[in-house]
Amino acid sequence: MSEFTVRRADADDSKRLTRLVRNSRAYRGDYATMVEGYQVGGAYIEHHSVFVAVDATDRVLGFYALLVDDAELDLAFVADSAQGLGIGRLLMEHMTGQAAAAGLTAVRVVAHPPAEEFYLRTGAVRTGSVPPAGHIHWERPELRYDLA
Repeated sequence: MSEFTVRRADADDSKRLTRLVRNSRAYRGDYATMVEGYQVGGAYIEHHSVFVAVDATDRVLGFYALLVDDAELDLAFVADSAQGLGIGRLLMEHMTGQAAAAGLTAVRVVAHPPAEEFYLRTGAVRTGSVPPAGHIHWERPELRYDLA
């Protein structure tokens, strides 16, 4: 089994993270509008708690962005080629550790509908749903990781 580590992202990771988001199979078809033209910019990475899971060659396998001030998981993606390897679970464990270290007692997640089961399996609880708005024409599950 390969060795995976989680490290803080930096502005140099911007293109790789943007590519990971835009190429995600989870956002094909009806969901494509969510990531169309999306960019994970260097300023965003520097301003927020963005962490990447990498292999021994520093290949990005996934990442998450925690908005500490809002107590919200803003982004979480695992590369299609790395699905099923435990990367998502590793990232969520890391995220909840970072959130707890920052003094948060819970982290809100507004999920992509197909990802709801993943969040539930990694310890989140469903708290409701967010109605369609803007270019998002579907209801999204709202979940929470309790840290206390």
